[in-house]
Amino acid sequence: MQMNSEFRERQPIGVKNLSVALTQHGHTTWLPLVRKIKQQISTDPTLITEYPHILGIPEFTRRATQLALGKDSPAIVESRVFGIQTVGCTGAVCLGAELLRSCYCSSSSWSGPILLSSPCDDSLAGTFKAAGIEDVQYYRYWDAESNGVCVENMVHDLENAPEQCVVVLFASGHRPTGAELSQEDWKRVAEVMKRQLFAFFLMSAQGLCSGSLEQDAWPVRHCVSLGLELLCAQSFSHNFGLYGERVGHLLCVLKQNLLAVQSQAEKLVQTLWSCPPMEGARVVATVLSNPAHLVDCILISLALYTTVGKEPPLFKKITFFSCSLSAQQVDFLVQKKHIYLLPNGCLNVSAINSRNLDYVAESIHQALSSKL
Repeated sequence: MQMNSEFRERQPIGVKNLSVALTQHGHTTWLPLVRKIKQQISTDPTLITEYPHILGIPEFTRRATQLALGKDSPAIVESRVFGIQTVGCTGAVCLGAELLRSCYCSSSSWSGPILLSSPCDDSLAGTFKAAGIEDVQYYRYWDAESNGVCVENMVHDLENAPEQCVVVLFASGHRPTGAELSQEDWKRVAEVMKRQLFAFFLMSAQGLCSGSLEQDAWPVRHCVSLGLELLCAQSFSHNFGLYGERVGHLLCVLKQNLLAVQSQAEKLVQTLWSCPPMEGARVVATVLSNPAHLVDCILISLALYTTVGKEPPLFKKITFFSCSLSAQQVDFLVQKKHIYLLPNGCLNVSAINSRNLDYVAESIHQALSSKL
C-alpha cells in the first residue's frame, strides 16, 4: 500500500508500478461481472443495512469454505470446520495468529515457534509478533543456485522442527518467489506434517496461479483428506478484482473443541474489527453461488492478469508473483529506472503490459547483467 501511494505521487514522471495488477493506463480493473453484481446489490430493496454477524455473512463463509475445501470435503461432511469473514487476507492471518496464541493446546499463552518460509512476505513475521508470538523461525524454501524450490531442504527442516509448532505454507502463489511445489512434493510435506505440526495455509489468489481453482487448493484439500488440523487464510482481492473491499476469510479445520475455538474467535473479532464490511462479501457470495458466474470471473481475471507475450526465464511460470532479484537489483530498478516493486524483489507479473514491456525488460536486463 505504501508502494502504491509513492507510485501515485510520482506517476507524472513516468514511473512503472509492478507491485500490483494494473491496466495499461495504470489502474486496477473492474471485472464486468463484479460491476454488474455491485449495481444489482445497490438497487436491491430487500437488503438491509444492519450490522452483519460477528463472524460475517453466513452465505459468504459457507461458499468460501466450499471453494477452498470442495463441497464433498470430509471436514464439511463431518462438521469439523467453520469459517470467519475477515478484513482482507491480512486480517485472516492476524486473527489466525491471535487464535493460535490463545487457544492452541488449550493454553492461555502461545509457546511457539512459528515456522515461515525463507524467503517469505515481509509482513508475516511482524503480524505474528504483534499477536504476541515472539518465537518466529524459518525453514528453507528457495534455492538461489537452482532458481527454484529446494524440496529436500524444506522437508529436512520440517522433519527437525519442534513438535506442536505452526508451519506457514503457501498453498499457491508463494510470495515472493512465485515458485510452487508439485503434488508429489506436497505429499512429502504432508507426511512430515503428521508428526504434531500444525499447518497454517495462505491462499491469496485461488484460480489465478495455475488457472485452476482445484489445483490451487489441492495442498489444503490433501491435508484435510489426511485428517490434519489446519488454518487457511483466503483472499478475494485478486481473483475478484476487489482490492479496496478487503474481502478475506479464515478457515478453521479442527478435530475437537470446535465450538470453543469459534467462541474465542468471536471475542477476538470484537476487539479487532467488531464486524466485517458487507458489500464485497455479498459480491463474492453471489458469484460463488452460481457456477457459471464463478467460471466467468476466473476466466476474465486470468485474461486480465496473464503476462503479455512469452515470459522470460526469470519467470518460471505464469503466476501472480515472481522474482529472482537481489536487494541491490531492486534498489537499482526503483532509484535509477523508477520501476516500483517490493523490497524483497516480489513483482506482479500481470502488471507488465504492451505499453511497458520493452522498458521493463531492458531495465531488468540491466539490473541482472550490470555490476551494481
